[in-house]
Amino acid sequence: MAVPRNRSSNARKNSRRAHHAKKPTTVGKCSNCGGSRLPHKLCMHCGHYSGRAVINAKAE
Repeated sequence: MAVPRNRSSNARKNSRRAHHAKKPTTVGKCSNCGGSRLPHKLCMHCGHYSGRAVINAKAE
């Protein structure tokens, strides 16, 4: 089992974890209605994905 020789300081510990912060989600724009949608998901406003109607969103 690995045991550290010396104690690492708070600055060194925190700089090592600097990239652990959460990234904001990327939101795209629907090509059909212009509403916001997640990438690789169908639009929940109009039901279109990749230029074609997948579900009828008005019925739901």
